[in-house]
Amino acid sequence: MTAHSDALEELNKLVPLRDKLYATHQSIAEMFPFIVRIAIAIYDPETSVLKTFLHSSGDDNPLDHYSALLDDAPSLKQILKSGSPRVINNMLTFEGEGGEHTRRLGRYGYAASYTMPMFSNGIFFGFVFFNADQTDVFDESTLRQLDTYGHLISLMVINEIIPMQVLNAAVKTTGNFTHLRDPETGSHLDRMSRYSRLIARAIADKYDLDDEYIEHIFMFSPLHDIGKIGIPDEILLKPDRLDERETEVMHGHARLGKRMVDEILENFGLDNLAHADMLRNIAEFHHESVNGQGYPRGMKGAQIPLEARIVAVADVFDALTSARPYKEAWSNEVAIGELKKLAGESLDRDCVDALIRNLDEVERIQQQFREDFYG
Repeated sequence: MTAHSDALEELNKLVPLRDKLYATHQSIAEMFPFIVRIAIAIYDPETSVLKTFLHSSGDDNPLDHYSALLDDAPSLKQILKSGSPRVINNMLTFEGEGGEHTRRLGRYGYAASYTMPMFSNGIFFGFVFFNADQTDVFDESTLRQLDTYGHLISLMVINEIIPMQVLNAAVKTTGNFTHLRDPETGSHLDRMSRYSRLIARAIADKYDLDDEYIEHIFMFSPLHDIGKIGIPDEILLKPDRLDERETEVMHGHARLGKRMVDEILENFGLDNLAHADMLRNIAEFHHESVNGQGYPRGMKGAQIPLEARIVAVADVFDALTSARPYKEAWSNEVAIGELKKLAGESLDRDCVDALIRNLDEVERIQQQFREDFYG
């Protein structure tokens, strides 16, 4: 018998997906040292937007917090249309055909690339990119071996993303029943989750947020009010101001939401879900106020987890600009005026400023996810 060290032993461990990607890259680099970056982009089918998600190049990343319509990346769209990978053995000669992402990669010194589409049960969900620092390195022998690694990486991402999609689908189904009682709509969740991602992306540099964090904000924010499922109809649907006892019951949805998240994670076998604490924080703390007057714990300022502060601004803005049985929708201008009053009091000022700075994108989200007769 001879001893052998498993080059991909890290994949057996309970470690973040980023660490698994690093370990995979190290294994590839032992055979192909010219592979200097592996990156993953995730596709949002509802908006046709491709978003950066994860990469293995450390701090040296040309595409932090980058997103673009797939239609604006014709060479990537062609990959999806054909279902076949793309080989670029000289980025310099290809640069005129590529989009902004290709030009950024070229400026960082990446000389060649191999791009594989990722599919889950035949459904497209993103790309995996292998970037090289030399030209003309992707010959057939190299590509055959990279194909194996590419599918391995794809499966790793699927194992990370699919449980969250299942979780969100389960909660969305429950939410559909809830929305028969709660005046908030499914479109509210579509909008506020995208506002949350917009805010997170806008403050990413200041708070050193990576694309993985931003994507989890987007995926987890629709679960913020899951605790309302446990609020009695006579309180949840009351058209008048709640009395002191009813207000206390309504405020209980925050703690109830956190308990429900814990139970869902346990029942779905997702106790080790990446960033599960972000999900718990969003459910429990999105009604905390930076002045300490919120609930359930009366946290102040930076004591409130950042993800909860982000979701709070997204949630309040959409509530103000949406029609409810008891109120008309406010205009964006009036709602922004109200957010400015709340900034530094109940809402985080950085998050409010981030939303205001991106009103063009806010309006695009509103246009795409408008309410219809059924919400």
